[in-house]
Amino acid sequence: MELMFDTANLDNIRYFNGIFPYVGITSNPSILKKEGKRDLVHHFKEIQSIIGGERSLHIQLTAGTSEKMIEEAYKITEKLGKEVYIKIPINEEGLKAIKQLKQDHFKITATAIYTMAQGDYAIMAGADYLAPYYNRMENTNINAENVISHFADRIEVGGYQTKILAASFKNIGQVMKAFNCGAHCATVDPMLLGDSLKLPFIETAVSDFKKDWEAVYGQGNTFLNLLD
Repeated sequence: MELMFDTANLDNIRYFNGIFPYVGITSNPSILKKEGKRDLVHHFKEIQSIIGGERSLHIQLTAGTSEKMIEEAYKITEKLGKEVYIKIPINEEGLKAIKQLKQDHFKITATAIYTMAQGDYAIMAGADYLAPYYNRMENTNINAENVISHFADRIEVGGYQTKILAASFKNIGQVMKAFNCGAHCATVDPMLLGDSLKLPFIETAVSDFKKDWEAVYGQGNTFLNLLD
């Protein structure tokens, strides 16, 4: 069970870097749009400097044909390193690109997955990760839990190395359901992760513990001064 941050916002990455145990950063054109027009190489290198070499960076291609996708993949890894995961939507052109890029030993994250068929094709093509869109599936009356469970079964039975990287969440409950269905990893807006730790009953519990402690040991006292 792993988490990734689904963002390209440098301030958010820096802030949540010290809070959550995460293994990588995912982005796509819609996420990058939120940051405005940037020097993309500089921006991604800044992300890499924050997250360090032990965490992965996933960058989505923008071209529409397999030939151009392959060119983009080479250009991205030339600038940012061969450890970058190339995100490719699963349609005909995307699958063609994945087949070629896997032969050339690229790391691939298959994305924009809504159906069992899409994910199965990506698994068979050798994708390292596949990203089913949980909330978007729900919005189109596709049972996201069934789809993710199907992928988990296929991977286990077939002995595939592909990991399920569940994506597209509107609340933390969906994230937990994705894990329950067999997702190996979930990529989530870190702001949503932060909100999951700010529930009123959590704050009430912390406040009650503080009041009980200070009722006995005095206001402002902690183990730091009581154990000196």
